[in-house]
Amino acid sequence: MSTTTVPAETLQELHRLLEQLADLSGRLERGPKQIQAHKASVAKLEAAAAAAHELVKQTRMAADAKQLDLRSCEDRIGNWKVKLNECSSNKEYHALTEQIAAAEMANSVMEDEILEALGRVDTLVEAAGQADANLEQGKQELARVTKHVEDSADSIRAEITRIEGERVAAEKKLPGDFRAEYSRVIKSKGASGMSAVENKTCTGCGNQVTLNMQNTLAMSRPAFCQSCGAVLYLAD
Repeated sequence: MSTTTVPAETLQELHRLLEQLADLSGRLERGPKQIQAHKASVAKLEAAAAAAHELVKQTRMAADAKQLDLRSCEDRIGNWKVKLNECSSNKEYHALTEQIAAAEMANSVMEDEILEALGRVDTLVEAAGQADANLEQGKQELARVTKHVEDSADSIRAEITRIEGERVAAEKKLPGDFRAEYSRVIKSKGASGMSAVENKTCTGCGNQVTLNMQNTLAMSRPAFCQSCGAVLYLAD
């Protein structure tokens, strides 16, 4: 067992600095991901708005086509009514009146379909307007998040630089023979490579620390958790 001593306060300070660096690095990495997530959301909203407007267009075109068909039928009925006076027999007259009646019945059905289609157009226009509003809101949120991420990135980098300087200074206080072991663990595990011991337990993995290891820590000697491998120190 090593006789090297490392004050718990030094290790606790290092752990605090490493956790701060991990948090700041995480925030710096999450920023671009947040922007990308909002860009993806805007893209979906754009697609939804485009689809809503296309549906309005197609429904309106269908209604317009029915109106043209209705006018054509009305013209035909008008022509047939003129021809009633030209019928040469009762049979021909009766057949033409039946044809006119059937066409007028079909026109009545078509008028109802046109009214229904125009009502559907109004509903779809309202839905398209809501889709546009949702898109505009999404764009505004994207702009807000982008500005926040860009504005905070520089301050986060500056804070990382400052804390990194404090970490380097604190690590210089570590004894040389312990520093290599410490560096190996931290390189592999980051901030989770250090753990406080509270109530005889490693707070990193939750496993109990042996009595011999507790005594080692009490003498400010370096110790590593036998379960998770973290650098241990006694909590305040």
